[in-house]
Amino acid sequence: MNVIGLMSGTSADGIDAALLEITPKKALPEIRLIQFLVRPFSAQLRERILRAADAASGATSEICRLNALLGELFAKTAALVTRRAGISLRDVALIGSHGQTIAHFPDAPVEHGVSVRSTLQIGEPSVIAERTGVTTVADFRPRDMAAGGEGAPLTPYLHALLFRHARRDRIVLNLGGIANLTFLPGGRGLRGLLAFDTGPGNVLIDGLVARLSSGQMYADLDGRIARAGQVNRQLLRFLMAHPYLKRRPPKSTGREAFGPLVIDALLHRAATRGITKEDLVATVTAFTAESVALHVTRDLPAAAVSAELITCGGGANNPMLITQLQEALPECRLLTASEAGFPGRAIEASAFALLAYLTAYGLPGNLPAITGASHPAILGKIVPGRAFRGLQ
Repeated sequence: MNVIGLMSGTSADGIDAALLEITPKKALPEIRLIQFLVRPFSAQLRERILRAADAASGATSEICRLNALLGELFAKTAALVTRRAGISLRDVALIGSHGQTIAHFPDAPVEHGVSVRSTLQIGEPSVIAERTGVTTVADFRPRDMAAGGEGAPLTPYLHALLFRHARRDRIVLNLGGIANLTFLPGGRGLRGLLAFDTGPGNVLIDGLVARLSSGQMYADLDGRIARAGQVNRQLLRFLMAHPYLKRRPPKSTGREAFGPLVIDALLHRAATRGITKEDLVATVTAFTAESVALHVTRDLPAAAVSAELITCGGGANNPMLITQLQEALPECRLLTASEAGFPGRAIEASAFALLAYLTAYGLPGNLPAITGASHPAILGKIVPGRAFRGLQ
């Protein structure tokens, strides 16, 4: 069947759309990428999303409006990816939409005698189903969290399908807003996988650059700012003491832990210690690399330090970050996802197409050993399309 996956990441830079052909097999399904595209958000819309995602904003009405607006834009993007592929939406069986994460609180405070894990992704699936006529599956994370999991990461299933090697150990490292890795020991299938968020990917780099440039820039393009600076070791030690890095998997995180409050603290320290903006960005870039290396050496099997490290996400395009990763993990062989056989930017959207497929067939989409859930769970909420006749 043809399945569309839709995704907007922590960086909120646009909508990724992947059109996949998925064929059932006895063991794992077979997938083929038909078409992929990125529909960028305007700077104004990106700012609205990031502001709404700021826990201190109290922007309830804005979140409500954005939920509907993003639903419309996700639907338009689904239509666009099919047009680019030269097929009709009538030939698409499912859409799997991750939506746009606004908040993610995997830690479980106790309220009224129950532990409360919560996450919120917006981009109304009812709007997507209505505009496209295609049955839409969305809200994948809450079911895993209801089962006691972190609700993340949900991409390792796809990582195994795409990149697991019969003999070689591999690590898939997604350097999005938040960095997450999947360890794929040599072999086949889903056994032995390890995966978790390592901390910030681009979120602190992008946030600092936006603040330092008064909103004129939103990323350190080609690592130019970091390249002009020097890593401040004292500041790096301060960052490496972040409580999240002390936690052991299963674990996940988001802007709530690595967002405006951390950026405020960094700017204050820079101002009081005379740290230049170039040194500040260089240090935060090094923090992403060092936090990844910490988790590889501490939380993965010993052989992982010499695994093939497959990079994807926006950070894979930052030469300074890649250089620092190679220095932090000198025995790893770094290669891009495209070099390993699949377009890196298409991975996350493809993962949610795959998850929609699994849901349609009544199959679990989470891996409890990775998310911490108490059992395998069928993920997502199904909004029927116009031609919906029940799931086979």
